[in-house]
Amino acid sequence: MRTVKVRFRIERCEGPGKPSFWETFEVNAEPTANVLSCLQQIAANPTTVEGKKSKPVVWDSGCLEQVCGACTMRVNGKVRQSCTALVGQYVTRDGEEISLQPMSKFPVVRDLLVDRERMFHNQKRIKGWVPIDGTYHLGSGPKETPEQQEVRYKLSECMSCGCCLDACPQFEKVEDKSEWDTSFIGAHSISLTRLFNSHPTGSVLANDRLEVMSGAGGVSECGNAQNCVKVCPKEIPLTESIAAIGRAVTVYRVKKFFAGKK
Repeated sequence: MRTVKVRFRIERCEGPGKPSFWETFEVNAEPTANVLSCLQQIAANPTTVEGKKSKPVVWDSGCLEQVCGACTMRVNGKVRQSCTALVGQYVTRDGEEISLQPMSKFPVVRDLLVDRERMFHNQKRIKGWVPIDGTYHLGSGPKETPEQQEVRYKLSECMSCGCCLDACPQFEKVEDKSEWDTSFIGAHSISLTRLFNSHPTGSVLANDRLEVMSGAGGVSECGNAQNCVKVCPKEIPLTESIAAIGRAVTVYRVKKFFAGKK
């Protein structure tokens, strides 16, 4: 297969708090090669197009088949997984360029590697799990209808890549951990709340999740930009989840009011 000379313009950073800068590298790649394989070529010979010896570019990756989300970065300005970003999708002729940048809403650790701890912190806040510890002796859990399974299966495809958060204008980069619990939580946790609240066993924690969603930084702070659903690589109906949790929060608040709870 014919190869093309691809130039990768990469936004680099040597560590947290340090200034970013750009470097451009050139590799020979087949159109079906993914961005990660090109980064591996660059790592083996980190020499810029000006002939300057540089340091290998740092990035994260795991499954290489768009399941883990670890290799998420901005390719030509759009956030996505770099394992499924193929050279032929971006360039067709020698010398054409692909830009790579780290995700914009999380602190940069180095180069294209970011720290997504805040996203997983939010997943803990909404208790994003089904509590089954100590229930083995109870036997099988409740059954779901095929219709319920169809809805929940799609929601369960979320791999916590963070694309929806990076594209969201309301989800801002917050490095001070003391502000995480009052900053907008984002579509990722909102959709997981819908996923686990609709599970027959997971719903025992529904009120705990809705309490988070009804507080500062909760679902009401969504600005309905709908960028999240456009960039989700799994095509999860995130805007439907936001609407569903918005309605659930309203019902939850009304029940609290009539129960005399604050």
